[in-house]
Amino acid sequence: MTDPVTIDLSKDAAARAAVALVENGMKLGLGTGSTAKVFVDRLAERVHAEGMDLRCASTSKATADQARNLGLVVQELDDLGWLDLTIDGADEVDPDLNLIKGGGAAHLREKIVATASDRMVVVADQGKVVDCLGRFKLPVEVIPFGWKSTRTHIERALAELQMEGRPIILRERDGKPVMTDESNLILDLALDQIHDAPALARALSGIAGVVEHGLFLNICNLAIIGCPDGSVSELRREDLE
Repeated sequence: MTDPVTIDLSKDAAARAAVALVENGMKLGLGTGSTAKVFVDRLAERVHAEGMDLRCASTSKATADQARNLGLVVQELDDLGWLDLTIDGADEVDPDLNLIKGGGAAHLREKIVATASDRMVVVADQGKVVDCLGRFKLPVEVIPFGWKSTRTHIERALAELQMEGRPIILRERDGKPVMTDESNLILDLALDQIHDAPALARALSGIAGVVEHGLFLNICNLAIIGCPDGSVSELRREDLE
């Protein structure tokens, strides 16, 4: 297990490298999660030091509060229109820059913001890099009405993809269901490995009651991976083409 101090060093390295991509006058999407939180802190430092003019859209209420408390300008996505860049974290990143997101229960807004941007950049530490997605439980946001029926449909979809018997867990905190910013529930799918992510994404998206899943496929353009020594490595989409 990686030492917590080393993880913080890694996240800080990735965050600082991502801050360097931000240009004055940008419309910027701000992500949610532990590494994205570090990014927002470092971004605010640079904005104040250089007097930068940025307008930001947030992927969660928590990030919006953090950014505003640090003096960043946060507006509604609809007021900003199309964004120049979104910088966010990820729970898993595979070699093809596909992601699992949603550990912070914000993947619906995260996907809306990311896909309303010219570019999406992910910041993460080395522990988030995997050969095959699925070790991290796949979050699926569902509406509360009939959620058990929705879970049954998900079970059937998994069986059709030869993934039957995989646990589907209602996310809870302090004995109560976790509610998203949109007042929905989260079902976490313990899949171990996802060998056909596009097929799974299509199946989940076709289920009534499913609002959004945490598979981010062909959305991320660049992953900045922080290393324990404070350096970073990068994986770019153009290098895969």
